[in-house]
Amino acid sequence: MANWQEIEKDAPDFAARVRARFAMGMNKTIATLRKDGSPRISASELQFDDGEVTLGMMGGSMKLLDVRRDPRIAVHSPTVEPPGDDADGWPGDAKLAGTAAQVDPPADNPHQGAGFFKLNITEVVLTYVGTPADHLVIGSWHPGRGHQRRTRT
Repeated sequence: MANWQEIEKDAPDFAARVRARFAMGMNKTIATLRKDGSPRISASELQFDDGEVTLGMMGGSMKLLDVRRDPRIAVHSPTVEPPGDDADGWPGDAKLAGTAAQVDPPADNPHQGAGFFKLNITEVVLTYVGTPADHLVIGSWHPGRGHQRRTRT
């Protein structure tokens, strides 16, 4: 597993593009695992802070209960549609996967019972339309393998 700083150091251009996708909107989609193992998706916010990906969850929320029981999560960037029929205008999407490790709440935390986490990253994926717009580009980063790029037509 890795923190965000390791990815930025190993693949800075890739990391910047992923981070830009996550900055395209406030609400990201997080996938957690329910008690029976089935997936649950919820809205979430996350931050890139001091070389870490961090997120918080409201006290008593189902996603908080899920993560405390099983810390494996995936997070998808905000979805942005391409402008009109212009596939070249689609900025793509990004995904992070890993395990949520609980951290101490901020000193000024007003949210009783909330959970605060950093993401120990096992996978980062960035997908976008290539140039010319006749193929997809899939960039990924994994611990031990680093950054890889492939295309799909």
